[in-house]
Amino acid sequence: VQLQASGGGLVQAGGSLRLSCAASGRTFSNYAIGWFRQAPGKERELVAAIRWSGSSTYYADSVKGRFTISRDNAKNTVYLQMNSLKPEDTAVYSCAADNSPFPRDLGNQNYYDYWGQGTQVTVSS
Repeated sequence: VQLQASGGGLVQAGGSLRLSCAASGRTFSNYAIGWFRQAPGKERELVAAIRWSGSSTYYADSVKGRFTISRDNAKNTVYLQMNSLKPEDTAVYSCAADNSPFPRDLGNQNYYDYWGQGTQVTVSS
């Protein structure tokens, strides 16, 4: 599985950004895409995830109500719509895939083993 992330940038607090993660390669129908972020000096955090089939999603408490993950099956792309951005959302955002043939816990970071490159999101106060 190959992943290509894009859409980062600089935005003022309260603004919005949409990240995209384009997937290619061989995938199983139950595979999942997660968006992670890592700020300097902090641990990597799984902020949202979605399974390729069905309606299962996962959100970290820190982004619930502000971020929305979605997918476009025709384009093999997963989106992360980020609204009401805060300075603490500043981080490098990366997408990763759990390419298991069986559905697994979306919120388990250890299951994501195919990674795309990161994209910087900076939120100014």
